[in-house]
Amino acid sequence: MKTSSHHVLNMTRHGVPHHAVVSGSRSWRCVTLTALVSASVLASGSTLAQSADGNSQAMETVTVTATNLYDNVGYTRRSTNAGTGLTLTQKELPQAISIVTEQRIRDQNLDSIEEVLRNTTGISTRNIDSERVRFDSRGFRINSFQYDGIPTLNRDGRWYFGEGRLNTAIYDRVEVVRGANGLTTGSGNPGASVNFVRKRADSRELTGSISGTLGSWDKRGSTFDVTTPLSASGDVRARFIGGYEEGGAHLDREDKRRTFGYGVIDADVTDATTLSLGFDYQDSHTSSPTWGGLPLWFDDGTPTNYSRSFSVAPDWSYYDFESEKVFAEISHQFDNGWQARVVGTHEETDMDGKLAYPYVEGTLPNRADGSGVFFYTGWNRGHREVDSVDAQASGPFELAGREHELVIGASYSDQSNDYENTFIDGFEVDDFNNWNGAAPNEGWAPFAPSEASSTRQKAMYSAARFSLADPLTLIAGARYTEWNGMTEFRRLDRQSQYEVTPYGGLVFDFNDTYSAFASYTEIFEPQDYLDINGSYLDPVVGKSYETGLKAAWLDGLLNGSVSVFRIEQDNVAAALPGAPGQTETVYTAAEGIKSEGFEVELSGAVTDDLDMTVGYSHFTAKTDDETLNINQPRSLFNLFASYSVPQHRALTVGGGVNWQSSLFANNLTTPAGIPSEFEQGDYTLVNLFGRYQFTPDLSLQVNVKNLLDEKYYSNVAGYGVYGEPASISSTLRYAF
Repeated sequence: MKTSSHHVLNMTRHGVPHHAVVSGSRSWRCVTLTALVSASVLASGSTLAQSADGNSQAMETVTVTATNLYDNVGYTRRSTNAGTGLTLTQKELPQAISIVTEQRIRDQNLDSIEEVLRNTTGISTRNIDSERVRFDSRGFRINSFQYDGIPTLNRDGRWYFGEGRLNTAIYDRVEVVRGANGLTTGSGNPGASVNFVRKRADSRELTGSISGTLGSWDKRGSTFDVTTPLSASGDVRARFIGGYEEGGAHLDREDKRRTFGYGVIDADVTDATTLSLGFDYQDSHTSSPTWGGLPLWFDDGTPTNYSRSFSVAPDWSYYDFESEKVFAEISHQFDNGWQARVVGTHEETDMDGKLAYPYVEGTLPNRADGSGVFFYTGWNRGHREVDSVDAQASGPFELAGREHELVIGASYSDQSNDYENTFIDGFEVDDFNNWNGAAPNEGWAPFAPSEASSTRQKAMYSAARFSLADPLTLIAGARYTEWNGMTEFRRLDRQSQYEVTPYGGLVFDFNDTYSAFASYTEIFEPQDYLDINGSYLDPVVGKSYETGLKAAWLDGLLNGSVSVFRIEQDNVAAALPGAPGQTETVYTAAEGIKSEGFEVELSGAVTDDLDMTVGYSHFTAKTDDETLNINQPRSLFNLFASYSVPQHRALTVGGGVNWQSSLFANNLTTPAGIPSEFEQGDYTLVNLFGRYQFTPDLSLQVNVKNLLDEKYYSNVAGYGVYGEPASISSTLRYAF
């Protein structure tokens, strides 16, 4: 059988081990490679078992297990269990989904969760300041995160624990299901749910890589990733990933440091049972981070135009985040096609921020001498613990002469949060326009409890995929949730909620390539938001509708979708204006909110040499009386492509653009004569990358972000936060 070296290089480009050899017209389309190898070995064994005189000779039986190495291929993935718990192709899932694979993370240098979501179809990111970031989809905040499919409780939007800074080196992929996803996450947040799938010890021989990175603003770091067998058979394996990074901050006085470590042991206890144990540690420190941002106007009403390096952070301020996650999983494959899985995790996260922010809505700088800006201070500490467990079984069953699929499960989550803070008197800066960060740092009072809260969730869920006819399938399911919450904020408040959340979806296959879908689910989302009296807001309730078309070309190597959605909600938290020095945001409940829009995405292998992901989204959110969420861009467009140059197989080049429409801030609290509205116009960011493969093991990659050095506000509220200027980074990577 003839082997093409061209296709061996393609395997390296798409993340397949470089030592693998595949025959055929397209190497990474051979999804049953190991099965073919097994067949070849057995066939050869049968031949060799015959001696020259034709007599059968005894020989040792060799068993080879076929493993699909190709679910993650380039910029797409053939199958997922996100959204329903059932293992489906993207075309079979009746909701919009984006999957950011390891190869795309590496090509685009998406080294943080913030960078991944910033480049995901339909997701807008807004930097609240230099450290905090908010994610939105379809007009609503994303607060539903999963790790290896384990639903954790929704994150409290009033406190930030550094989720956006988490390093992506430990993740195999990030799955984003847009729209309400209460069936598997435990609540029906209508924006999106995000599932971070960790890498596993999936090699029975010693493999790994080590890389070093240098970049703009003295950025430097290194990462290692090693997998090794712990037993002679390879039935017990371990994987260790770790790294260190510092520098890379474009603001005056600011310096960043990030350390992360990950270890997992995977053991094949029997031929059908696998046990996994793992630990994930991430630590982030930033000196002189901003809290809030820059004034949008001078006190005479003219717009400001500060340098993007200008910082509103005192020289003594800092922001620290530390997280530790321990997880365990046991899974078993039954002979009848059913499988069972139990997974649990314990997470502890600490936040420590000693900060000050300028009250730029009420005190604006003088254009001539920079006087008039007053700062408030806050030193906040928080500790969060989360315990979660999920048990699930899934498999086929027969009914009315047809085969169907069923998943049943139960989950439990318990989260506690404790916060404390202290303050010193605020201070006024003599010349804000030329401030160097010098500020008083004496007289901090002892820490006092600020808030304590806990939430507990118990749930049972089930979904079935019914084959109604050869071209038509129905996915129907429901989740029963018991939710209990307690908070001590000014006074003690408790709430208990019980709810059944239904889910339904229809998929009609026109042929092997195209399908149409429609889905419906109800929205039930208990809230951690507090009203002005310190009481929980009632849960968000509503309905989510979605319909569209999907396609899977080249046996799932290229996936496309078009979806149209409508969301109806009540009791949605709307922030109330804050008073000077107020450190906690309080909310009121908004009624009759509707969000409508559409999304388009194409992701995967366009040709043998070209991988691409491209997406466009648009939404409107409103009530009967007003337009809502105008501080989010209504339209987003993302494109990134990677091209392996046919004439120079060692060279890969690529790049892309990120465009977003205008965003607005209105109803601002400003002094007399100062505008109460501000618009950041639409803008486009251009990115480039290139990689040269010196040998099958050694490569150099260069990434340029914001090539045209576009100056823009990533977020506008009562203040503005600039996006990052043009930057460049280079990574030397050695794989073995």
